[in-house]
Amino acid sequence: MQYLDENLKRRLEAKLEKINSLRPLPSPLVKKLREQFEIEMTYNSNGIEGNSLTLKETFLVINEGITIKGKPLKDHLEAKNHYKALEFLADLVEHGKQHTVSEVLIRQLHQLVIQDIDNEWAGRYRKNNVIIGGADHVPPEATLIPSKMKDLTTWLKTHKKKLNPIELAALLHHQLVNIHPFFDGNGRTARLAMNLLLMQKGYPLVIILKNDRKKYYRILAKADKGNLLPLVRFIAQGVERSLNLYLKVITPASKKKEKFLPLAKISSQTHFSAKYLNLLARQGKLEAYKEGRNWLTSKEALERYLENRKRKR
Repeated sequence: MQYLDENLKRRLEAKLEKINSLRPLPSPLVKKLREQFEIEMTYNSNGIEGNSLTLKETFLVINEGITIKGKPLKDHLEAKNHYKALEFLADLVEHGKQHTVSEVLIRQLHQLVIQDIDNEWAGRYRKNNVIIGGADHVPPEATLIPSKMKDLTTWLKTHKKKLNPIELAALLHHQLVNIHPFFDGNGRTARLAMNLLLMQKGYPLVIILKNDRKKYYRILAKADKGNLLPLVRFIAQGVERSLNLYLKVITPASKKKEKFLPLAKISSQTHFSAKYLNLLARQGKLEAYKEGRNWLTSKEALERYLENRKRKR
C-alpha cells in the first residue's frame, strides 16, 4: 500500500535532489546547520515530553554548560542526553555504513536518552505493564515486549525496499511508540530511530514541533486504530520543513530563492483566503512549512499547486 501522496512524494524528492546537486557543502556551513537542527530537535523532542527548558536555555545548557536557575536537574540531563544521542546518529551516518535499525541500536538510543536519569532501566525493556495517561491505547503486556520487538525488526527488514523511506520511517516510529517497550523515553527513542532511516537517505533531521504536540498525539491515536495516512503525511510535512530550511541557507545568493511568507501575506496578494491556504497546507497539497505556530508558503508554490490542479482536471 502507498501511504504518501504522489505529488508530495515527487516534491520532496525534487527538493532532496536539489540539495544533493549543491553538495559538497562548505564544512563550516554543514557544521552550523547540523548544530542548529540538533539544538532545535533536542528542544522540541524533549518539550513534547514535558521538558521546561526554552530553546535558548537548551542551547545554553548544551553549548555553554550553564545551569538554568529554577529548572529541574532532570530537564538539564534530558537536554544533554538527547544531544549526545543525535551526535551518535550523526557519527553513524557520517561513517557511511548503512546501519540497520536493530533491537541493539534501539536500546543504545534509549540508553543515551535516559542515562543518569534512570540508569536502572536505561536500554532495558520494561518488566511491568503500563498505562499511557490520556490515551485510549493500552501497550502490550510486558511479557510480550521481546517478541513484539523481534517482529518489528523483522518487519523493517521485509519492508525496507518496498516502502518509500518517509513511509518506512513514519511507520517504524508508530510501531515503536505503539509497543512502548520502555518505561520512559519511548517517544524520543522512536523519533531518533525514525531520523536515522531518513538521514541515511540524505534527508536533514526531521523535527516534530512542540507546538504541534496535541496534533501529533491525535494523529498517533488515529494510527493506533489503523488510519496511518495522517501520520505519514504529518511526517512528510516535517521532512519538507527541514528541506526548505536547508535550501534557504545553502542555495547560492546568485540563484533566485523563493520567498516564503505567512499565509495571511500570501492571501493578501491573491484571491484565496488565509483559511483556505491553511487547509491546503495541512493537507500537504500546498508547499508550506511551519515556523512556530505559523504556516509559510510562497506565491510560486501556490502557482505550482494551481497548475497541478489544472492538469488533473
